[in-house]
Amino acid sequence: MSSPVIRNYLSLVKFSHTIFAMPFAMIGFFLAVTWAGYSFNWTKLLLVVLCMVFARSAAMAFNRWLDADFDKKNPRTAQREIPAGIISASNALYFVIGNAVLFMASTWFINPVCFFLSPIALIVVLGYSYTKRFTALCHLILGIGLSLAPIGAFLAVTGRFAVLPVLLSFLVLCWVSGFDIIYALQDEEFDKSQQLHSIPAWLGKAGGLRFSEALHLVAAGLAVTIGLLGGFHWLYWIGAGVFILMLFMQHRLVKPNDLSRVNLAFMTTNGIASVVFAVFAIADMFILNQ
Repeated sequence: MSSPVIRNYLSLVKFSHTIFAMPFAMIGFFLAVTWAGYSFNWTKLLLVVLCMVFARSAAMAFNRWLDADFDKKNPRTAQREIPAGIISASNALYFVIGNAVLFMASTWFINPVCFFLSPIALIVVLGYSYTKRFTALCHLILGIGLSLAPIGAFLAVTGRFAVLPVLLSFLVLCWVSGFDIIYALQDEEFDKSQQLHSIPAWLGKAGGLRFSEALHLVAAGLAVTIGLLGGFHWLYWIGAGVFILMLFMQHRLVKPNDLSRVNLAFMTTNGIASVVFAVFAIADMFILNQ
């Protein structure tokens, strides 16, 4: 596959947005190694990364394939790869199927629990794409999809559930749902015109921002709860502090009558939040638990 084609598919799935969930998958993985006391395994770490990439690529490409007609009508999205004719709808669907198969194949090499749960994970992450057609709570379904990252990584190592990674998954759910609502503010009028559902289309821009703020307050509370229950030290609290600060900042950047900084709030602040949180949380696990 040539470089331009690879770039087109990376753009189709917004590969750079992997930065949102991947750091939390790493926290889940290293929670299993340090907090739960399991041995570190490079092969298993690689398989977790591959699962993340394949599942997210399948989900994003499926969303683009399913929403191609809507994207063509929306001036903000008309230049995406499928409506612009850069990637055909059939090739995008083949890409979805290929990534879904590779995801399930990767879970086969991890452990039976992950393999048998993999179809459920695919139903969640692919099914999200339909939810905007019938519920304004579609943002929460997206949040559930990305929240599978930390608990899935923990399961990959341990084969069992535990309170701390489950709480981490709830944190991701609230965090992702909140910033997806902010991103959806841009399409409030378009969604209404196409009878699509979203929190901004339901509650308006001001109401949508309040809903997002409530979710992010819960996410901040969960970051504090995890730190206390997990017995973390000062490095974790630095990371959690930056994470909470970034939540606060994105609500300072976006106003109901000023959406000019939505992309800054969406990509930059959330990218910083996830990476810094993960780096400091993982460093805390290794450095201060020696």
